[in-house]
Order: sequence, then structure tokens, then C-alpha cells
Amino acid sequence: MANLSKIKRDQLLTEIEKLKGKLNANDLESLNTLNKLKQEITNKKYGLVWEQHSEKVDEMLVDNIPVFTEDKSKEIISDPSLPYNFLIEGDNLHALKLLEKTHKGKIDVIYIDPPYNIGNKDFKYDDNYVDKDDMFSHSKWLSFMCKRLIIAKELLNDNGIILVSIDSKEGFQLKLLLDKIFGEKNFVADFHVETAYVAGTRRYAAINGSVVKTTEFVLGYTRNPSIKPINNPKYDFILGFDTHYNLFYNKTTNSIENFIDILKTNTKIIDIFNKNNMKISLSNLSKLVLFNEEIKKWLYDYDISSNLFRLSDKTNIPIDISNNITDKQFIYNNKYILKLKNDYFVAFRYVDRLGNCDDYDQNYGERSIRGNLWKGFSADGGNLDKEGDVSFKNGKKPIRLIKQLLDSVLNKNKSNPIILDFFAGSGTTGESVLTLKNKFPNISFILCTNNENNICIDITYKRMNTVISGLKQNGKNYFYKIPANLKYYKTDFIPKNANQIQTQTNQQIDPNSGDNEVTLCDKLQDHIKELIQLETHHNIDDDYYKMILNDADLSNLITNINTYPNLKEIYISSTILLDSNQKQLLQSKNIIISEIPDYYFSNELKENGELW
Repeated sequence: MANLSKIKRDQLLTEIEKLKGKLNANDLESLNTLNKLKQEITNKKYGLVWEQHSEKVDEMLVDNIPVFTEDKSKEIISDPSLPYNFLIEGDNLHALKLLEKTHKGKIDVIYIDPPYNIGNKDFKYDDNYVDKDDMFSHSKWLSFMCKRLIIAKELLNDNGIILVSIDSKEGFQLKLLLDKIFGEKNFVADFHVETAYVAGTRRYAAINGSVVKTTEFVLGYTRNPSIKPINNPKYDFILGFDTHYNLFYNKTTNSIENFIDILKTNTKIIDIFNKNNMKISLSNLSKLVLFNEEIKKWLYDYDISSNLFRLSDKTNIPIDISNNITDKQFIYNNKYILKLKNDYFVAFRYVDRLGNCDDYDQNYGERSIRGNLWKGFSADGGNLDKEGDVSFKNGKKPIRLIKQLLDSVLNKNKSNPIILDFFAGSGTTGESVLTLKNKFPNISFILCTNNENNICIDITYKRMNTVISGLKQNGKNYFYKIPANLKYYKTDFIPKNANQIQTQTNQQIDPNSGDNEVTLCDKLQDHIKELIQLETHHNIDDDYYKMILNDADLSNLITNINTYPNLKEIYISSTILLDSNQKQLLQSKNIIISEIPDYYFSNELKENGELW
């Protein structure tokens, strides 16, 4: 089949070459213009195309270096031995630029719930809301997301996964964007989450012919196409009894019986059917299980459920095994096998169908393993406003949803997983992570949100404080009281220009100090501690960890070493050389000596002609 578009492109390229041949070799401007046209014509022709837009936050980075500043007044410490969590107030692009220095290839799961760009004051671009009539609405949103997702990919470790909540307004554009950034082969999940019922005004809209929105998406991508995303499957409750389970294995006689015969010979079960005016049948058993606790308890008992089977597909088994199995007999060879009339069938046990479910009511009973359809999360809406003891008008996600998403994809063998959410909003991700500490004791989170309308302080931070302290604002007990530690950072900026650095710092310098020269290195060094804490999830300058930036710090530590009996590790500047006695003393105390990385700000200093 002919590629008509390629034929047209080739014709245009031929015409351009003819024009170039007619030009004077000194007409560089015209030649350059034609080469640019040639490049545009030969650009990729399949994929997502949009108008590129810059942001003010991009422009800030031209003349400024982003840094973190800790707000110690908002620090929360409940157990210093646990890893620290971080809440970052500021634009997430600036935060991500810094996280590239501390967490490149280290994040296990990124979950984000970005603005859906529905035109209802949910997406702000350069301090202005993007409304429905903005002809560049999609392009602005894609430009905004693209820069952040490119960095997000670099933060994931080799087994990591990113999960992005979205709806149909930008969902299909987002899929193509994620394909472009992560690679189409790394697409692993499109969860369809039921977020609403067809009720109320939605019902009237449906009756009048509209297709009512009841679901949202969560798109999942990995760094490695061989990674299977689900490590801990979730299960949905199934009503009744699956009547396909109609065979019962009698251990006493080592034979197979029809389950209906077991019911008909059990006086207790006969009595229950009679009391409910029901004929004994498997279909009526399915009805009884819905409301009769006595028959449910009997059916779910291990002696019954472990010997109750249903047939599945025919199978082949090795001859040495088939020689040892008689007709209507079970064997277990990695799976249950039943022989019937010289044919062999895989058989499923009823007990393996039973368990605790992950639906809203968390019933015990028959269940099905969940696929990409995640039903029933509309039921969480009734309690949603109370979660976290904070109100959030638009986009607040249920704890149960985020907790189950994270738990599904987290590696069971990872002892200290790190979760990142750079659209933290109401802080549901943070609370969900903390509720997983019973399963992952050293799990930690990094949250980032701006502080528009005081959201970071009044919503996100307040929620984290509530969950950790266990007290709501009214003094009553909250659902949880989870031991954890939190540091509160703000994004800040240091100008690259030397004159601007001096202007910024002049008011802080003692005029009688002699040397008033402040270098870029001096200013950046003031923010090293925040990066070390963030990278290690430790607290510096306490009983366990210390930072040594100069000889005076080192001398003070060595002199007073016996006053730090719990000291585990020191982070020392590469410009400081330990002598053999100092090194021996620290090693005798089992203190780890770690060099402060030069990759924090070395590139910025080189650009400014300075050394770290």
C-alpha cells in the first residue's frame, strides 16, 4: 500500500533541493531557511504534536538556582529511628529539578493526580486559569506535563512504576505523551476506577440520552517492559455460591462424590433448607449463603471448602503419574488433577476461591481477582470529606484507592520503598503511605504541592500532622495515630549572577567583619544539609547524623566525640582531609564516614567559574 504522505514529503524535499541549487552559495540566510523547512518536513509524523509553551517557572531557572530551605517550626518527630518523610512547598518543576540530584533512579512508585484541565478553574498556567475557550488549552497542559514527566522518568528505579490519575478530557493525550516519554512497550496498566453512580442528576442526564461519566483512569508505566506491575493482587467480593463447584472429594473413601449428595445426606443442612422452604439444590445454596450465617459458616469451613472442586480444562500428565491414579481420583502435581473416564482434568479447589476481599465492606467469602476494572470506589464518597480531617473541594481521592494502588505495585521484598507525589493536593498519598507502615515499616514519602490559597500549610501539612499525632483539629481522635517523622521544605532561589548574590546578602552581613565577599559556593553550601537529609531520609545535626563542612566542625566533633554515643554517620566535605588518628577514632566508634556528594551543585558552580 502506497504511503501517500511520504510521497508528498519526498516531492517537497526534491523541490527544496532544486531551490537550494539555484541559490548563491553566499546567500546563507536563504539556505538556512530552506534547511529549517527540510527539517520540519522530515520530523516524526506519528505521535502527539502540540504547540510548545514556556512557563514563568522555566524562566526563573535561567538566572536562578533552585534550593530547598527547611522550616524547622513545622518539623514532626515521633520516632527518630524511622526514616523521614518530606513535604515540599513550591512549584513542582523546581522541586523535581532538585530531586534529580538526590533521588535519580531511587523512587519505587510515583503516584500523581494532576489537574484534569476540564476548564473549571482546575488548571492554572502562569498564574492564569485555563478555561474551556482557550484555543491552546491542550497544548499548555501538555507542555506543563511533559517537562515534569521527563524528570519523573529519571527518578524511577529500574523496577519502579508511575501511576497517573486522569479522566477523558486529557486522558487520551496523556496516553500518547507517556508513550513518547516512557516508551509504548512500558505501558503496563490502564485501571478504570468507578468514581460515581448513575444517580441523582446523572440519572436524569442518562435517561435523556447522555453517556454519564462514572469512571476515571489510572495509567501505569514502568522503566522496564519485563516488569509485571502487580505484586499484591486485589480481590472483589462475589455474592452467592459458584454452582460449578459440584464435586466433593471424600478423603475416607478416596473417591469423588457429587456435592449435591453431600448436602442431601447432612441432617443439619437439610434442616436449614426446610426452615427456609427451599428444595435442596446448588442454586438454592447460592441464595442461602446470601443471608444464612449458619450455612455460610459450614460451607466456608476448611473441611468442606478444601475438598470441594470444580472441573476446568483437560490436561496431559506424565505417564509415571497417570499409572498411579484411578478413575475418579484426585492427585496433586503442582495443581489438582482429576481422572474421569481416561481423561485428565485440572480441578480448582473452593477454598482457594475464598478470602478477605478488598471492596468497600471488606467481606470474607468468594472473591475474584481484580483486573483493570476497579469497581465500587464511588462508595467511598460518603466518608471522603472526613478523611484526613481536611476538606478539599475538587479532586480528593479516597485513601482506600491510593492505598490499594500502592500496595498492589509495591515489591514485597523491598524493605524501604520511597513513594513520590508531586501533585500532592490534599495529601491522600501521604496518609495512604503511612497506613502501609505495618507492611513496610521503613516506607517513606516525598510530597510536593504549591501553597496557592495556603493549601500546603492548611491542608496537606495539617493532614500529615493529624495522621501522625492521631488528633483532629477539634481534639477528638482520628482514624489513625501512626509513628512517623516529617520535614517541611520550601523551594527558594539563589541568583547565578555575582552582583545579585551580593545584593541579596548585603543586609545579612556584619559591616565590621572585614571580608564581605559572598560567593555562589557560600550561598549553595547553606542549603547542602537539606539535600543530604532528603537523599538519606535522615535528620542531620541530631544524635545520629552530623554534617562536617569545615575544619572547625571536625575539630569540635573529635574533641567532643564522647558526647555523641549514638552517632551513626557523618557527612563530610570533600575539601576536608582526615588524618589517620581522626579516622581511627571514628572507626573505633563504628561511625560511618560519608563524603558529601559533589553532584549537588557542581554543574552550577562550574558554569559560574567556581569549584565545589
